[in-house]
Amino acid sequence: MNKRKCIGILGGGQLARMTAYQAYKLGFDVAILEKEKKSPAGQLTKNEFVGWVDDKKLLKKFTEICDVVTLENEFIDAADLNFIEDFGKPVFPSSATISLIQDKYIQKQTLNNHSLPVPKFTAVTGQHCYNDLKNVFGKKFLLKSRKMGYDGYGNYLVKNENDFIEGTKKLSSRHSEIMAEEFIKFEKELAVMLVRTAKEIVVYPVVETIQKNHICHTVLAPASIQKKIERMAKKIAVQAVKAVNGFGIFGIEMFLTKDGKVYINEIAPRPHNSGHYTIEACVASQFENHVRAAFNLPLGNATLNKPAAVMINLLGKKEGEGVVENYSDALKNSNVHLHIYGKAKSRMGRKMGHITLLGKNLDKIYADAKKIEKKIII
Repeated sequence: MNKRKCIGILGGGQLARMTAYQAYKLGFDVAILEKEKKSPAGQLTKNEFVGWVDDKKLLKKFTEICDVVTLENEFIDAADLNFIEDFGKPVFPSSATISLIQDKYIQKQTLNNHSLPVPKFTAVTGQHCYNDLKNVFGKKFLLKSRKMGYDGYGNYLVKNENDFIEGTKKLSSRHSEIMAEEFIKFEKELAVMLVRTAKEIVVYPVVETIQKNHICHTVLAPASIQKKIERMAKKIAVQAVKAVNGFGIFGIEMFLTKDGKVYINEIAPRPHNSGHYTIEACVASQFENHVRAAFNLPLGNATLNKPAAVMINLLGKKEGEGVVENYSDALKNSNVHLHIYGKAKSRMGRKMGHITLLGKNLDKIYADAKKIEKKIII
């Protein structure tokens, strides 16, 4: 008798929640490991494990019921993923891939070694002073935590020596190792979702992302760029995932400059904010293809169902319960797709959900989406 297969997810936030929906749609079971009870994804399964990867007894129990394991952020050490792999359970992305991505300096080194376009960068040690780095990058550059950075946390823009001193102090408290990186004056920020198995590579449309307080707030699909830029971005994305020997779903963030150059900003080895639009806008969403890839199944079509799509994140507008206060206003537009993540508490700027609109005219649905987002209170 065939047993229903189970996908295990390390982390229980919104990315795990949306992955779980697609796993259930395909007939698989889901196990969640998260530090707190009733996480957004933990609410959906009876296989909810409360704790974290440092509890090896719990991690072993979690691993035993899973056929494959994936993760919703890249902050889990490669050694913990290797612990799972030692039990004969495949992990997507693998411990070897995470070891090349998790540390942003190593990530940039790896991409650079494969002749991929990245901003100039260097490791920063206690021996460096502002003038040393100014000579390399110019007066304006970025300091970054090599690990544990997301949504702008872990980045510090340096314009003078005082910024350098303050940024070094602030980032070192987050993670002991930091790096410096060239500031790229970009015209647009682009992103590409890509899913890879041993047999296939499927590339989603190139999208434009618009940030709000360093959070990917708006996604416009497809990006309004020249065809040659689109082809270049997709080619770079494929080469980047191959460079880290990646299998599963990846988000590749890029900068497009005024003179038509494309630089890789970062790789995310998981479903990504810039791919949420795919749930309604594409034949197979990033989450569905993530699950398919984990089980080494044929991948779904990544083309758009309609000419254009817009996704806007719903960021917390108040402190309090994580529920929409005005559903009638939120759903007044009959074409809106509303996603609420099930987080117990809202706070200013926290990712609480998103909306998606599809249509023929990107400018029109973008204008409509902005109006809807402003009305939603959560």
